[in-house]
Amino acid sequence: MTLPVLHADATYRDLAPMIHRQRLVVEGYPTYVITAEHIKDYLSKLSVVTDMITLIEPVTHCSDLYGWAGWIHWETSGAHFYSWERPVSFFSVDIYTCKAFNPEKVVAFTAEYFRTTEIVAKGF
Repeated sequence: MTLPVLHADATYRDLAPMIHRQRLVVEGYPTYVITAEHIKDYLSKLSVVTDMITLIEPVTHCSDLYGWAGWIHWETSGAHFYSWERPVSFFSVDIYTCKAFNPEKVVAFTAEYFRTTEIVAKGF
């Protein structure tokens, strides 16, 4: 099998349009140092904001090189969370679901939860 070569201008084709998939990446600058407890609490509350059914409680891990990571498993997929203290205090949330959710609610909740100085989001 030959794999396609991906280029920046490659055309994307939805191979399974009958399956709903929604993705959202949210990134920002928090006003405090994010801990494992913050990540677990945030991901649990994110489940409520997105109306997802949690299958397992959030899991976290801290890397000395890359900072915190967290993950929550939903019946309809899940979300990953990453945070850094250096070189800058920063977080990135990656949500992937097979159930529709309101991205504006997620961004507003995230901005409020982390009291961000700046936040951006991209859905696809």
